[in-house]
Amino acid sequence: MKPISKIAVDIQESRTSSREQTEIALSNIKDESGEGQRAFIKVNEEAALAAADAQDTLRKAGITVSPIAGLPFSVKDLFDIAGEVTTAGSTILKSAPPAEKDATSVARLRAAGAVVVGRTNMTEFAYSGLGINPHYGTAKNPWDRETGRIPGGSSAGAAVSVTDGMASFALGSDTGGSIRIPSSFCGLTGFKPTTRRVPATEAYPLVPTLDTAGPLAPTVSCCAIIDAILAGEEPILPSEIPLDGMRLAVPQTLVLDKLDDHVATCFSAALSKLSKAGASIIDMPFKELGEIPKINAGGGIYAEAYVAHRNQIDEYADDYDPRVRSRLLKTKDIRASDYLVAMQRRDALIKDANLATLPFDAVLLPTTPTVAPSIKELEDDDDLYLATNMLTLRNTFCFNFLDRCALSIPMQTEGEPPAGLMVVGETMADRELLSIGLAIEKALS
Repeated sequence: MKPISKIAVDIQESRTSSREQTEIALSNIKDESGEGQRAFIKVNEEAALAAADAQDTLRKAGITVSPIAGLPFSVKDLFDIAGEVTTAGSTILKSAPPAEKDATSVARLRAAGAVVVGRTNMTEFAYSGLGINPHYGTAKNPWDRETGRIPGGSSAGAAVSVTDGMASFALGSDTGGSIRIPSSFCGLTGFKPTTRRVPATEAYPLVPTLDTAGPLAPTVSCCAIIDAILAGEEPILPSEIPLDGMRLAVPQTLVLDKLDDHVATCFSAALSKLSKAGASIIDMPFKELGEIPKINAGGGIYAEAYVAHRNQIDEYADDYDPRVRSRLLKTKDIRASDYLVAMQRRDALIKDANLATLPFDAVLLPTTPTVAPSIKELEDDDDLYLATNMLTLRNTFCFNFLDRCALSIPMQTEGEPPAGLMVVGETMADRELLSIGLAIEKALS
């Protein structure tokens, strides 16, 4: 994986071209020995090559529309692409009408000159953090393919498309961790912006209050450039904020429970590196995190998940992934009063959490409590699937619920199983968080 800035320079200096980069991506997708057939639901070969040629023509005329112009990228099958059916990883929606226009996030990336190579596989309707899909198969995590481990979800194919050179970066969505979890499991960098900052419109909804769009990419700088474009801002890399004197908080409630040995060791080593770089690592109670499971114990905010399915879940019962369907049905009978109370409690909790983290520059915790588990073990055991899903989503969901921006950065050393360090910023302090992320990434590498 090359950072997009390096590929862009190679294209600009004629060491490669958009056509060549797109052909490489398409070749990797079609490689029968690879994961392309499971990572992608639809491939746009002819349109991608035409778009790549157009960017090469513009460049020869001295026009480069953005730092990602001409770079191939993948789109999670949750987002609309004009003229295509958005199936959200399901078979139920195959006969739905094609989208009339691009989703806002897709449109902004295409306007910046990026080239769509195809739609990536995902957990059906984005309703799991594991990435398993019984309809289209499950792309194997790049780490330990012999065992066959989950890529993480729900942006499963998105992550594998980047790790395997099938895209320079991927567009994913994040409701409870669906960008950061596969990034953590697969050794990528993933960024979840503050929800209101990047619209998730023209995308199949999960929980609209929490749904947002963001990048999975090789580095923090990649994510920063893509994030700016997604947010409708100038694609300028933010300045790195020095770590020396920075106050970084480590919550002691909930998010450090049940870490496996590898993740715990990586997290401890990461904190040590940041401390040596001059940052103050400060344990904080952050008791507000412990209130999140209580607020959602009866379903809470996930009452919103049933809305998009209310007119089809009974008619197409046998066509749903049974595990997705059973989870959706649990949200069916949440009372409106309970949902409204949960939302009120959320508003109050956000205010308390904002006060708790105010003295700190960022919050640090492991993105996922474990390394990626085996696909087969989860497919064979419903109870293990459910327990693993809840644990996998636990840390990431906290900060969707608290309306924060959050970044996952690889914290393992070379050759080790991937593990992500989550760096959390304040609401709407996205660019500041990415500046901090640049410094943390440098210290960890």
